Amino acid sequence: MNKKIFYCLITLLTILFMPSYTNANQLFNQAGENLSTKEYNWYITFNKNIPPFPPKEINNYLEKYDVHFLGDTSKKVLYLTFDEGYENGYTEIILDILKKNNVKAAFFVVKPYILSNKTIIERMYKEGHLVCNHSSSHPSMAKVTDYAKFQKEFSDVETAYKEVTGKDMIKLFRPPMGKYSELSLSNTKVLGYKTIFWSFAYMDWLVNKQPTKAYALDKILNRTHSGEIVLLHAVSKTNAEILDEVITTWHKMGYTIETLDKIK
Repeated sequence: MNKKIFYCLITLLTILFMPSYTNANQLFNQAGENLSTKEYNWYITFNKNIPPFPPKEINNYLEKYDVHFLGDTSKKVLYLTFDEGYENGYTEIILDILKKNNVKAAFFVVKPYILSNKTIIERMYKEGHLVCNHSSSHPSMAKVTDYAKFQKEFSDVETAYKEVTGKDMIKLFRPPMGKYSELSLSNTKVLGYKTIFWSFAYMDWLVNKQPTKAYALDKILNRTHSGEIVLLHAVSKTNAEILDEVITTWHKMGYTIETLDKIK
């Protein structure tokens, strides 16, 4: 057998006996071939009297991958969001305050939260809040480079939510810990989701090291800006204690609070 025929046979056998590898990676390659897997951490830079700036490395990705960290900066409008990794006894207090003030918010939830707090999830839905995807197991999505595993982080949450409410989950996603790569942003868009970061957050998630109410009020209110996407954590005792005053003050400042589905 000459070398040319031998190599042709080897190539043919490779194609015939590796179909599962090709199929498993087909969508991954279509969505992310040659895209960077370098992990970045989301942050924003505050500037007095103007909306904050995003990380410079994401500037080319915002429009391309449907990434949002601000809403309409031409109006005094805010978008209130909460991340829900686990329940710490404050979410229903937060929901009571939102109901009292006729405010709708977005809650980004992980799969275990849905399974452990079905009554709260039902209440969020029935009271008109957005229940959004925060992944199944809260990994850095930049490190989930296998497309099937990446997709499962989304679909497991969607399935759990539908089992509780009977409704499809809105296609809004917040990357856990604010970690991302170009590839993860691309894959998120392939799945039909908008990526939602934030233009304000503060260190409120350490349950044993909660900020004082005075500090939190000063931080939140002095950094309020038009189009702001506010990230608060619902595990925070301080947030539950100050939320009514924060919302009341925002309204006195002339701000309205809208839901994330208004963001284009």
